[in-house]
Parts: sequence; structure tokens; C-alpha cells
Amino acid sequence: MDRDQIFSALGLDTQPSGVFGGAWLDPSGEPLESENPATGGSIGTVRQASVADYGVVVSAAEEAFLEWRMLPAPKRGDYVRQIGNALRDHKEPLGALVSMEMGKIRAEGEGEVQEAIDIADFAVGLSRQLYGLTMVSERPRHRMYEQWHPLGPIGIITAFNFPVAVWAWNAFVAAVCGDTMIWKPSPAVPFTSIATTKICAEVMAGTGYEGVFNLTVGGIDVGEAMVGDSRLPLISATGSVRMGATVGAKVAGRLGRSILELGGNNAIIVMDDADLDLAVRASLFAAAGTAGQRCTSLRRLIVHQAISDVLAERLVEAYAQIPIGDPLDGGTLMGPLINGDAVTNTKAALDIALEQGGVLLYGGAPVDRPGHFFEPTLVKIPASAAIVQEETFGPIMWMIEVDSLDEAISVQNGVRQGLSSAIFTDSLRNAERFLSAEGSDCGIANVNIGTSGAEIGGAFGGEKETGGGREAGSDSWKAYMRRQTVTINWSSELPLAQGIEFG
Repeated sequence: MDRDQIFSALGLDTQPSGVFGGAWLDPSGEPLESENPATGGSIGTVRQASVADYGVVVSAAEEAFLEWRMLPAPKRGDYVRQIGNALRDHKEPLGALVSMEMGKIRAEGEGEVQEAIDIADFAVGLSRQLYGLTMVSERPRHRMYEQWHPLGPIGIITAFNFPVAVWAWNAFVAAVCGDTMIWKPSPAVPFTSIATTKICAEVMAGTGYEGVFNLTVGGIDVGEAMVGDSRLPLISATGSVRMGATVGAKVAGRLGRSILELGGNNAIIVMDDADLDLAVRASLFAAAGTAGQRCTSLRRLIVHQAISDVLAERLVEAYAQIPIGDPLDGGTLMGPLINGDAVTNTKAALDIALEQGGVLLYGGAPVDRPGHFFEPTLVKIPASAAIVQEETFGPIMWMIEVDSLDEAISVQNGVRQGLSSAIFTDSLRNAERFLSAEGSDCGIANVNIGTSGAEIGGAFGGEKETGGGREAGSDSWKAYMRRQTVTINWSSELPLAQGIEFG
């Protein structure tokens, strides 16, 4: 599909409004051009929100919340179900738009839309499971229980690399909990957010709940307004550690809640008893998939020295077979980085690594073609190199040799980030050690599976500089609701008032 076919299938034009607050608004912010990272050409221009436009959207979300919160949760879940079905109907063109605007290959673009569909199904199930506990009172003829109420309008800030799925992880769970929302997407992928919001708007049109799923494509001023807005009791933000530190501090300063899913410096340990066929395939996809632009991308391959040379040889052979090109082409397995700065930063990280004792095994250069491409790169490097402490958001994998599982776990845990980890081993003892309290310190720990992602229904946890992780577990909904403890007295007395005469 080309741009015109994608736009026609999704009902888009080349100069759309990027602001929805119960209806599409005519925004007054600066125009924003979206670039195709595979060609460097323009996709179109979006009309952005100003701070004043943002205020209109928040008012719409507040008004909608008053009615949406009183709709029974299973009814809210049914609207989410309908949106999930609408995403199914638009999976191919929306996936193609993700590929065109973000740069991931078609299989990954459609896979991301499928992830949004899956989380819709998950949220529909949750809509009938917003349980509270019943507790035993110490007072006779009293009953205690907890119940959960919606929070209010919430803010969702998303990064460029998953322009549909990360929003869905938040939006669908929040919606069944009774919250309305304002979405601020990355300015690198505005058309994807508009297309997704349009799908939601078409489902909600005429229901009286048009102001549940709102959008503000806007600049830093809009983001700052959102983060500082006391009308939004929760901000969920995905992005860099620096961004998370700023957002977390500002939201905490107004005593609000935040969900932060930040950087990753993920590692796979490959032991000398590992299935190397499995390890090579998993490492290749984890490191080169999405051109290394996932928060769960593989950054560090920690390899037992007994198999290091063999594994390096096999990885080099596999890297040489990766077709690089336009992500919309069927044979492409790795697309571009998001922009020119990403290419520059990847090359700079490689140069630092070589200065710090790294040995280039494969790749290492921008690709000579239009767009923002960089070769998948493999570097053998000492664990002591300072660069391995940093998250390089590109297709570079550091290969680090170790002599034992003890050393491997120490190297893996010896960074500031704590998102995703894996071990490849055929030893039950090694696997259980890796999964124990003295093993991986990451929110995700896998055995004989790569680092890239977590399944629907499993907690996408994080530790250290990674933040608190995303919301995905069976009790994820609690982040979007407030708990209320209820005590009922069904006796004829108030125990604390005994002996007091009331006139």
C-alpha cells in the first residue's frame, strides 16, 4: 500500500486536525510535518493543539467523565469490544501507516495493531472483574468491604516506537475502569494517533460518550500543561529516563499519580549448554527488530566464553542476511531509524565503544540510501566499558564474555536499568537460579525466550531507572481507580457512643 491507499482506507487527509475533544476541533497551534523515515519525504501536515485547545479538550473529558463513570463497567467494556473489532477491520491499513510513519516492517506494524486488539479483549474481560475484598470487622454486627471508583480524566503520553499499542495498553484498561482520557502522542507519529482516534470516534459517535477517547497532538507547551494539570489525577508516560524524571517529579509535586515506563538496557545470558539455534534466532530478532528501537530491545548479549566464538560467528552470518529497506516492502526485515538524530546518536555510541575497547564484528555504518538507515551492528566489548551502561536506542548489540553464571548475573544486573532479561540454558538449575531472588533484578525474566515484550495479561514490570513498568497484569486496573473502604453498621447501636444521652 502507498500513502494514498493507506489514507483512503483510514479516512485521512494530508492536513488533518490533531485535536479531538468529543469532536474534531479546528486547532490554533503550529503546523507539524510528519516525515517518512524510510525516504525522508513528507507524509503530510497536522494542525496541532495550542494550550488553549488543550483546555477545551480537558473540559470535554471532564464533562464526559460525569456520565461515563456511572455506566456499568460491563457496558463500558462493550464499547471497548466494539473498538477492538473496528481495529480488526482496519488492521492492514493502520499497520501499514505505523510502518510508513514509524519505520517498523509491515509484520511488526500489523502486529502492533494486533496487540491493541488483544489488549481490548483483555480489558473487556477485566470489565467484569473489578473486584473488591470483603473484610472482617472487629465490631459486632458490622460489615466491611472495599470498592473501587473511577479516577477521572487521565493523561496518556506515548513515545514514537509503539504509536498504537502503548496507548491501547492504557486507554482500554482506563476506559473500562470508568476514566476518560487525553492522549498526547509523540510528534514523530501524529498521523497514526489521528487514525486511531478516528476509529474510536466512529464507534462512539451518537452514544453520548464521545468525549471518552480524546487527542491533543501538540508541542512541549501542551505536554507541560498536561503534566501540571491537577484536573488529571493520573499521568501515564512512556519515554526516556530524562522525560520520566521530569514528569514524575512534576506530577508528584501536585500529589498526583504517575505510571512511568522508561528506558531499558536489556540482556540475554547465553550459557555453554544453551540451544544455539534458539539463541541466535531470539537474539537476532530482539536486537535488530524495529531497528533496535524497542524499550525491550536486546542491548547486551552476555555469553559464556566457552561458546563465545561460535556464537559470534553464527550471529555475523545471520546479520549479513538481514534485508534492509523500505518497511512497506514485503521482503524487508529491518527498516529505518526514526530520524537523522537517531542515526547520529547510534554512530556516536559505536565510536565511543570502539574507543573503550570494543571490537566491531559486523555493521557499524549508516546505509547509503535515502532515509535514516543504520546497519545492524555487533560489537564485542568488555563488561567494564562505560558505554554498556547506557541505553543506545538503535540496532547495536554489545557482546560480553563471562566465565560463569555468577559473573553473567552480576554483569546483567550491573546497570541502572531493569526492564527485560532472559537466559538461554538447558539446565533447570541455571534457569531456577536466574529466576530466584539472587538472579535477574528485572521486571521481566524469560527462559529460552528473547527480551522483546511481555504477553497480554502479564505485568510489564520495571525496576531502577526503568520506572514502574506498564499496566498489564490481572490487577492492572487498580492503577486507574481509587479504593474506597466501606463500613456498614447493621446493629441498633454505635459502640463508641454507649453511655451518652442524645436528646
